[in-house]
Amino acid sequence: VMRLTKPTLFTNIPVTCEERDLPGNLFNQLMKDDPSTVKGAETLMLGEMLTLPQNFGNIFLGETFSSYISVHNDSNQVVKDILVKADLQTSSQRLNLSASSAAVAELKPDCCIDDVIHHEVKEIGTHILVCAVSYTTQTGEKMYFRKFFKFQVLKPLDVKTKFYNAETDEVFLEAQIQNITTSPMFMEKVSLEPSMMYNVAELNTVDIAGESESTFGARTYLQPMDTRQYLYCLKPKQEFAEKAGVIKGVTVIGKLDIVWKTNLGERGRLQTSQLQRMAPGYGDVRLSLETIPDTVNLEEPFDITCKITNCSERTMDLVLEMCNTNSIHWCGVSGRQLGKLHPSSSLYLALTLLSSVQGLQSVSGLRLTDTFLKRTYEYDDIAQVCVVSSEIKQS
Repeated sequence: VMRLTKPTLFTNIPVTCEERDLPGNLFNQLMKDDPSTVKGAETLMLGEMLTLPQNFGNIFLGETFSSYISVHNDSNQVVKDILVKADLQTSSQRLNLSASSAAVAELKPDCCIDDVIHHEVKEIGTHILVCAVSYTTQTGEKMYFRKFFKFQVLKPLDVKTKFYNAETDEVFLEAQIQNITTSPMFMEKVSLEPSMMYNVAELNTVDIAGESESTFGARTYLQPMDTRQYLYCLKPKQEFAEKAGVIKGVTVIGKLDIVWKTNLGERGRLQTSQLQRMAPGYGDVRLSLETIPDTVNLEEPFDITCKITNCSERTMDLVLEMCNTNSIHWCGVSGRQLGKLHPSSSLYLALTLLSSVQGLQSVSGLRLTDTFLKRTYEYDDIAQVCVVSSEIKQS
């Protein structure tokens, strides 16, 4: 059994000396005449010739394990009904990798039966390739033998994820991917496959001269032990965004699909299990800001739009109260009825306020009271707005 892998670039150890030393220019001339060296760069260790693998090498999760199996008849007799079977034993299952299950009628002396097997490695840990051969001798005696080849499957990448829940039902996913192998990787694709309730937008490109370019550059190589951060924004689909009670309890976000290449083009692929977040707790009533200006003038009214959503399983009859703070003053009637709000329903509320203090001010002081249960919900630090003098803004 021989593992099939790509060849590697030949490496040599350059031996050189100064011209005043005893060998003179002999070593330099030998390196120039060596066919394995790079012309003009003979002192580099990396040559321009390829060499076949000298050992089994490392196998990483997500790569394709390929092996060449050869059964050779070393005897001087013809054997019949030869059946070659190759199984891969892992910690959880046993897989049959044989290309054909049919027996070969006969095998003459000094002849062989060849087979090539392929398997995409999907488990970490110890793997045992079990090669079993059964045949019948000229005397009719049935013979059988097995050989075992053990190898370890290593983890190529370390993936860590962080979730950030926005007030607008958007979810931001930060994926940290670290190369824990000993060779650089070319990251061919890192994408997020969202669950059925979300649409995803990748935030890993920038627009340069009308063309989308990766934030990591044109050559997205990941060196050993280096970490790269990918960012994604998930927005609930329109049919689910309107159902507050549904989207509130969604914890399954999607899964990452990672494709890379190493050395001379060996391809690997990993797909994570379903990523889950902690569902945010909005309570019975959720208040979120839909529109608010970034900068406003001092002591001049400005408008904001609030969205009030009933996240409970009962109908509410709401009353809105607006409480002034030291810097924020509400314009309008406090204590007005908003009417009944059914479960998972929303209403939009246009409000006017002004600030009497310059600087970054926090919008606070909204109170919602459910008249059915006599329960009050307080909303402070809803958002922040920059308040400047009108003369500064005009200049």
